[in-house]
Amino acid sequence: MKKIIILIALLPLLCFSQNLFNKGNKEVEKDPTELNITENVQGTLWLPDGVSNPPLVIMLTGSGPNDRDGNSVMTKNDSHKQLALALKKEGIATYRYDKRVVTQMKKKKVDPDTSFDDFVKDARDIVAYFEKDKRFSKIYIAGHSQGSLVGMLAVNKNIDGFISLAGAGEVIDNVIVSQIAAQSPGLDTIARTTFDKMRAQEEIVEDVNPYLMQLQGPQMQPFMESWMAYDPAIEIAKLKTPILIINGDRDFQVSIEQAKMLHAAAPSSQLEIIEGLNHVLKKVGKDDIEAAKSYTDVNFPIHPVLIEKMVAFIKR
Repeated sequence: MKKIIILIALLPLLCFSQNLFNKGNKEVEKDPTELNITENVQGTLWLPDGVSNPPLVIMLTGSGPNDRDGNSVMTKNDSHKQLALALKKEGIATYRYDKRVVTQMKKKKVDPDTSFDDFVKDARDIVAYFEKDKRFSKIYIAGHSQGSLVGMLAVNKNIDGFISLAGAGEVIDNVIVSQIAAQSPGLDTIARTTFDKMRAQEEIVEDVNPYLMQLQGPQMQPFMESWMAYDPAIEIAKLKTPILIINGDRDFQVSIEQAKMLHAAAPSSQLEIIEGLNHVLKKVGKDDIEAAKSYTDVNFPIHPVLIEKMVAFIKR
């Protein structure tokens, strides 16, 4: 059952040690690019050099305790930091931030009742903040993985474009069951039954398979149910802004079929399937073992075609 580890990008992972992100008590000089919007939204604003009124991209990370750079307690690839740097070089501003779970870890005050809707609230708070900032010509939301759905729910009439990066096209329980089926046939049927029970009854489902506790255990069910309440295909169809949907043919966590579902729900969207692009937005080859290293090795580059497609969409 250890193959289930590929599900890491879909796990809420709310219960890691609070000390993992603790950098000690040493006083450090404040980064001038740091911008904290609320107590739960602490991030970094990068402005391109020599550009007045640049477009701004608000970047949302995937599931799990991810920081503003795209890293978590189990992965370090600097994906979002590298993407922000690439956009900065193209004259595009970015705001990226630690998910509230990471902020809570840093403060050693993890809230076990954190829900998916809390992530949506944080994204909406960011949008509300930058709507009043006259430094930017346009505002875009780029949501990665789980952040794709969060971003859809944060879009309003003042957002000039939405970018889905490796975003799911159907409800998350269906995505997870499909992943399990590909890795551990038979366990998917058990997972499906538990998800169906979660949807059908108000009380906690106590009878959970031991191999699925991290996904469906009693402590995880409130969060998962709050996430399962939203169908990405329905939400993306509501958007009135231009949409760019990107996925890669080396993404083994969110398949290109998911991207096609989003495109089918929003036919006017632009769909880009990028060869060699994996789930953490890196350019990888056909060697699965080498590609797996991109999750924990910052030396893997952001895929240049991803940058090209995003820049063209933002600047058109």
